[in-house]
Amino acid sequence: MRTPQASEMLYPELFRAFERVRWDLERDIQWTAFDPKRLSEEQAQTIKMNAITEWAALPATEMFLRDNRHDSDFSAFMSIWFYEEQKHSLVLMEYLRRFRPELLPSEEELHAVRFEFDPAPALETLMLHFCGEIRLNHWYRCAAEWHTEPVIRQIYETIAKDEARHGGAYLRYMKKALVTTGDAARNAFAKIGVLMASARRTSQALHPTNLHVNQALFPNDTVQSRTPAPGWLERWLDQQIRFDAVWEGRVAERILHNLSLLFDQTFSSVQELNRYRKSLTA
Repeated sequence: MRTPQASEMLYPELFRAFERVRWDLERDIQWTAFDPKRLSEEQAQTIKMNAITEWAALPATEMFLRDNRHDSDFSAFMSIWFYEEQKHSLVLMEYLRRFRPELLPSEEELHAVRFEFDPAPALETLMLHFCGEIRLNHWYRCAAEWHTEPVIRQIYETIAKDEARHGGAYLRYMKKALVTTGDAARNAFAKIGVLMASARRTSQALHPTNLHVNQALFPNDTVQSRTPAPGWLERWLDQQIRFDAVWEGRVAERILHNLSLLFDQTFSSVQELNRYRKSLTA
């Protein structure tokens, strides 16, 4: 893919590309294939929590628009990203509405994860969410393997593909940032890349919805802390879908691979990326 020029807008092209592959909530999900015997109570509860977590695209979009007032191209892309991320929440809630209506999140539970994020540097936030899309793609693919009911498996496979496309779009904006801001973008992307590719060294699930984002609300300033079961994410990853070191290694590999292409370097480990990061600040 050719490198974008500083004056090029990506939004028109991304809009058309996303329109061509967008799935339909009614026609493309095989609702009639539902098998109630293959959905456990444990699995159904996790669907509710993921529906609430996906609703956090709302405050994230408000953050992106506030912190990218200087960038109308990226802000316009938020119209696509916001629509598709809210549809993820919607399709999970539609599943519960049809098959487990007693677990449908209330408006109050959804609204609880809408709160203001502190201002943050736009480039670092872009990289953080690029890595977050890679991680979500792998989480949802792993979740699809764990689930036994065919409709929810299809839903997780479907939204996992969306997350991969979103990551690809963010990468396009990262390439554009290298043209417009140069070393500032390299520093920001390398710094966050080292953090997000090092998840095996932390006990915390490194995803934007699990990071502290409002100092005045600490410690209740993560999306996960404001859900009905604040500890559910680690339990879901470690004990239920079993997102193990092999899966985590795939996430780190994709981050390193994409940064290798972005920087025209070769990073086979986080340590190599970190050495590159230090060379930028030397």
